[in-house]
Amino acid sequence: MLLNHVIIIIKRNNDSKILGVGMGRVGTIRNRWVVWGILLLLIGGCASRPSNIDNACSIFADENSWYDSMRQVEKKWKLPIHVQLAIIHQESKFTHNAKPPRKRLFWFIPGPRSSTAFGYAQVLDGTWKWYKEKTGNSGADRDNFDDAVDFIGWYTDISFTRLGISRWDAEAQYLAYHEGHNGYRQKTYLKKKWLMQVAKKVKRNASRYYTQLQKCRDRLEESGSIWPF
Repeated sequence: MLLNHVIIIIKRNNDSKILGVGMGRVGTIRNRWVVWGILLLLIGGCASRPSNIDNACSIFADENSWYDSMRQVEKKWKLPIHVQLAIIHQESKFTHNAKPPRKRLFWFIPGPRSSTAFGYAQVLDGTWKWYKEKTGNSGADRDNFDDAVDFIGWYTDISFTRLGISRWDAEAQYLAYHEGHNGYRQKTYLKKKWLMQVAKKVKRNASRYYTQLQKCRDRLEESGSIWPF
């Protein structure tokens, strides 16, 4: 998540100076390069991928605020955190700007991408527009983790209400997520053996994440987010 506004307070010889960065100009300061270095670390860290994406506790150790985001989705949409993790793992491997690979023309010329899917949740342009219209979250971005997990919660909630898919059923939820609600209803996935294998993988990952979370969830609940916003 990129920071729209950053305020840094530098204290020197009991004299505090405030430096505003973002939409405005950077104020005059001797150690300006230090400030920009800090900003680059902050921005780079916000968009980084966890070091071990196969372990839930490790993910939240690297990205503490993500637990708060997923906990909010769990409360709002009743989608378990381990299912959220499994879907993102499959869709983007927790890469904020993930896109489908380009097709190759004559084996070496980069061609068009297979779809408009983008971001953590790999949402298509049209589906994202639908989400924003229905939820009123007009400023949502697919490369924003909070928005991406809220989308997953919203979409799987529709799968529950329209198709009767349990929010705990990671395999079936993923099939509906991939094929769309109409496609799932028409059982288009039955013609795609590869997709059914992928959905089983999502189920296994969800089960593993669930087991791992039992070891660190109490600590995560107690610690909360280190970020005040």
